[in-house]
Amino acid sequence: MKHFIGLDVAVKETAVCIVDESGKICREVKVVSHPDDLLAVLKDPALNIERVGLEAGPLSQWLFEGLSSAGLPVICIETRHVKAFLKAQPNKTDRNDARGIAQMMRVNLYRPVHVKTLTSQKRRALLTARKLLQGKAIAIENDIRGLLRNFGLKVGAVGTVKFEERIRELVEGMPDLEEIMESLLAARRKLRAESVLLHKKVLTIARNDATCRRLMTVPGVGPVVALAYAATIDIPQRFRNSKAVGPILGLTPKLNESGESKRVGCISLCGDGMMRTLLYEAAQTLMTRVTKWSWLKAWAMNVAKRRGMRKAIVALARRLAVIMHRMWLDRTEFRWTREIMASAI
Repeated sequence: MKHFIGLDVAVKETAVCIVDESGKICREVKVVSHPDDLLAVLKDPALNIERVGLEAGPLSQWLFEGLSSAGLPVICIETRHVKAFLKAQPNKTDRNDARGIAQMMRVNLYRPVHVKTLTSQKRRALLTARKLLQGKAIAIENDIRGLLRNFGLKVGAVGTVKFEERIRELVEGMPDLEEIMESLLAARRKLRAESVLLHKKVLTIARNDATCRRLMTVPGVGPVVALAYAATIDIPQRFRNSKAVGPILGLTPKLNESGESKRVGCISLCGDGMMRTLLYEAAQTLMTRVTKWSWLKAWAMNVAKRRGMRKAIVALARRLAVIMHRMWLDRTEFRWTREIMASAI
């Protein structure tokens, strides 16, 4: 008899529910959220495990790697799909959630998600840490501006390099404010220094990676965008075609249809928010700062004439994602003119 297992993962403990192919609950237990403790329960010789399901979350990648390396048929399932399935239960508990996930595995009613490789996870952690340090440094700068404004001291428009000099100039002759600002400036200085170190590491990885160098031939795409795209897509073959990348990154319009009403809204904003933001910035750079013309920029400008600049940037961001995916699969560089594309084809 086949068995199906549902795991409701929490930080400390994981609720485990084992059901047979008729839906009968065979065993329910709570164990520590660690691969070894889960394997101690799931490696029972009496179990004929068909599928093991766990919801995507902070610990899912680690647990998925540990269980799959032990030979278990583990599947990471989509969070919103699980939420919609479990909403029918009147009481939400870890035990009931594990039961619901086990039943989803049994009736084959789930949507699997891709679990990224260890290399992509490390690159993503590097980009997230870099963004975090930059955000904290900017937050301190904004707080400094707000604190000084209470005393009538206006920082004004000043760059990152001369910011510290401008603050010392404003608080000169005010010992109390000088002491406060010195502490904030020291924290900002440390954050900026560590952010620069992480940025240099990003540049080094992108420079030594053939895929990132190929993606950087696209106008407007730099090392950060290329590395983030490679870490987000991870394995390009998992998409049935290049056009499927746009919906995954939330760059396609939402459709709300019911009866005779049909409303096409803004983009869905699902998927990776950081990657979507970087693609938008790359598209904006291509349209406003890149002076060399290409067929891609000409296409985006024509869209801007018809629909406006904001929609054109979103459309260009979506097309950048599609083009970069195709370049990755074909191992080709960006072609600036239609003639070059036709000759290559």
